[in-house]
Parts: sequence; structure tokens; C-alpha cells
Amino acid sequence: MSTSMIEPRDAHNERLLANVRPPGWKNPEARGTYNLAVLGGGTAGLVAAAGAAGLGARVALVEKHFLGGDCLNFGCVPSKGLLRSAHARAEGARLEDGTPPDFASAMERMRRLRAQISHHDSAERFKGLGVDVFLGEGRFTGPRALEVGGQTLRFARAVVATGSRAGIPPIPGLAEAGPLTNETLFSLTERPARLAVIGGGPIGCEMAQAFQRLGARVTLLEVADRLLLKDDPEAGRIVLEALRRDGVEVVLSARIARAEARGEEKVIHFAGPDGREREARAEAILVAAGRVPRVENLGLEAAGVAFDPRKGVRVDDRLRTTNPRIYAAGDVCSRYQFTHAADFMARAVLANALFLGRRRASALVIPWCTYTDPQVAAVGTPEAEAAAQGIETQAFVQPLEGVDRAVLDGETEGFAKAWVKKGTDEIVGATIVARNAGDMIGLYALAIQRGAGLRGLADLILPYPTQAEAVRKTGDLYNRTRLTPGVRKWMGRWLKWQRGG
Repeated sequence: MSTSMIEPRDAHNERLLANVRPPGWKNPEARGTYNLAVLGGGTAGLVAAAGAAGLGARVALVEKHFLGGDCLNFGCVPSKGLLRSAHARAEGARLEDGTPPDFASAMERMRRLRAQISHHDSAERFKGLGVDVFLGEGRFTGPRALEVGGQTLRFARAVVATGSRAGIPPIPGLAEAGPLTNETLFSLTERPARLAVIGGGPIGCEMAQAFQRLGARVTLLEVADRLLLKDDPEAGRIVLEALRRDGVEVVLSARIARAEARGEEKVIHFAGPDGREREARAEAILVAAGRVPRVENLGLEAAGVAFDPRKGVRVDDRLRTTNPRIYAAGDVCSRYQFTHAADFMARAVLANALFLGRRRASALVIPWCTYTDPQVAAVGTPEAEAAAQGIETQAFVQPLEGVDRAVLDGETEGFAKAWVKKGTDEIVGATIVARNAGDMIGLYALAIQRGAGLRGLADLILPYPTQAEAVRKTGDLYNRTRLTPGVRKWMGRWLKWQRGG
């Protein structure tokens, strides 16, 4: 991945590169043995490096491509910047203001804001924190050493935080057709008139909706029979209807046979659920069909670190690899491929690697969110997974149509749903579908983390009117189940006695 991945070369991207890959950066001289050597400068690596340096450790940070990793450069930051413009465009369309979509301005805004944020992840900032920043390809050369730019960095402990990249499915002709991934999508300056999206997960759904709202004609192809497979089926249905209302052509159960380039046009040959052969023609193809851990060419074998090309680096619950001196954090080792998950895994690594801590990755309560409109947010163990584990659950669902603020906002298609261990109020998991579900899911996450239970959420006082009341109302629904016929009969007798017989 070269600096050519950051296009166009305007003032915003020059500012970005000056922070995350400064031209002419000179690596420092290696200093003895490092308390912590960090391989990878994405979220997990940056959190580990900054945290360790702040605690007085001698730290080396090695990044092959761009500091900030996918999140800053090709993921969370640019995608959410673009989604905000697309959302504003959709609001304008509802108000019938007649303003045509301005894709170039939306992309320019994204680049400006990304550059503005990038100083947090800059080489100079980390140098100022006391971190030795090495830009170049790092590789382990032994169980306690790695090499970068001709220098050997020796360490007492190390952390692998190289993240993940977009996976390209083995569709004949797809690679030759020159598809876009998240690493190239945000370099576009002109809107493709037609966009084909392969994959109905979070990235595919978000970008399909955004590009459609910004004026492209989008076709989304998903091999499964529903969208957002890791989320509640009803949530996937609501997102499907939202995409179709926006004009996205969504094809479920799509069997893709091959892809090809015909001049400037890309063609995907596929069969729909009816078995009929069809073609999706577009100026660009976006592949959003999952992520692959970055484990290649790291010298992991030399370090005694076991890994799987598909699953990533093998770690125990304390995030130690098969080399007890080397840890891993983030996408390279976790099923939770989210920035916030990488952040808190890195914090656990700091405690465990440097201070003999016993923090467990399994103890982390990690919510997630797909930022479509409406958003889908979840936390805990999905219902189907809980059932597979033999956990009996009972679900409590509050539709948004029963929440005053949702009615006032005209956003009643959604719900808050929590499922508890049967016979208790212990929350196993939860899902919210709402305009700002990502901001609301933290209420369930905190309840799970603190063991508050669903009954405790019923006592939560929230401002009125807010859509977050849907969360409290699921607690009310649970409390109503406690009013059994026996309890009701006893209360009736008590109230009768209170009236004087």
C-alpha cells in the first residue's frame, strides 16, 4: 500500500499524509531493549504505544503504511463523514428543496474532516509522547526481536496490532475487473453513475445507502437470504426495507458466477433467488464481503507465534500469543473487528504485558453498530447463539411506535429488544433499531457490564421525550411479568385491608 492510496493530492490529503506518513520521516536510532514494541499503528497499536509511554515505558511503534490504520484513513472516519452528507441529502430530499446531490463536495468535506482529526494519530504527536516511531515494514526475526529499516529492535514484550484488510471473494474475473474496497473507495472524486456492491454486511449496507442518497444507482448483491447476518433478523428486515425505499436494488440469495470489465463498464453475472441469470452493470464495483487479518510477512513463525491466515493470530483470554512475551490486540486476533474493541483490548494488553495483570478479553462488554438509517446496534450474546449454547432466554421488545419521541420524529420503524436468562432479569443481549441506536446501546452495555439487570433499567430516569425511553420501557415490560396472579391476589387483599375491610 503506497501513498498513492491517499488520493486526490489536494490540500486536505497533503495535511493527512503530513501527519500519518510524513514525507522524509527519519526513523530514530533503536535504543537498547524496549519495554514494549508495537507492530502496527492502527487503533490498538496507538492506544498501546501511548498508554505504555505515559506509564514510563520505553516504547517502539512500527507502522508499514499509515498511522491511524484503517479506522482513520479508510474506515470509520471517512465512512461516517460521507454518511453524514448522505443523511443531510436525504433530509433535504424529504423537505423537497430541489438541491441536486453534490458528490464532489461531500467527498471534499470528508477529506477535510479526516485531515482535521488526523493530528491525534500523527507521528509527531507520538514522538512528543516519548514513543520511538519507525515507519517501514516490520518483521519479527526471533522471539524477542524485530527488524525495521535495517535496524533490530529488541524487546521485553511486544504486541501484534496489524489489523485487517478487505477480503476479495474468489469470483472469477473479479480481481481483473478492478473492484473498489474500503481502501480505494474514499479516493473517488466523481460519483459513479451506477455502483454494484458485493456484500450485505455493515459496510455494504452503509455505503449502498450513502451512494444511493448521493445520486448513484446502486445494486447490492448478498449471497445470504437476509442482510446483516450477525444481527437480529428483524433488524435486517427493517434495513432491507429502508434501502429499497431509498431506491437501492437489493438482491438476496444472489449466486455470483463471474465478473468482467467491458471497457469502462463492469459487469457482474449472477442468478437471483428465482434462478434466472442476470447482469448487474456499473461503472464501479465495491467489494464489502468481510475482512481478512493482516498476518502475512510479519515473521510470526520466527517469533514462535501461531496464526491462521483466516482467523488471525492465536491468543488466550489474556491476549497472549503462543510466545508468552508477545501479545496481540484488535482485528488481527479478534472476532470483534471494531475500533472500540481494539482500543479496550489494547488497554488489557498494557496491564497484562507490562504489569502482570490478569485482564480477560472475554470480560469485555463490546457493543457494535451499523450506521445505516435507521441504525442497528447490539451488545451481548445474540439470541440464536445463546440458544446454541443451551441458554434459555426470554425476550422483551418495545416497538418505537410506542415511544412518544419516535412518534414525534416520524421514526416509528424500529424497536428496543433485550433478552434475559429465563427466570431472571440477567441481560444476555440486546438490539436497538433506531435513528441513533449507536448512542442508545450504551445503556444496555452498562447494565450488562455492571450486572444491573433489566429490572434496574426500569428505574432509570431519562429526559422526556427521548427515543432512549424505549430502553427503559423494556425494563417495564420485564417488571410486568413479575406481577403474577398470586402476587396480584395478595396485593388485592392488602389493598382491601388498607381500605378498612
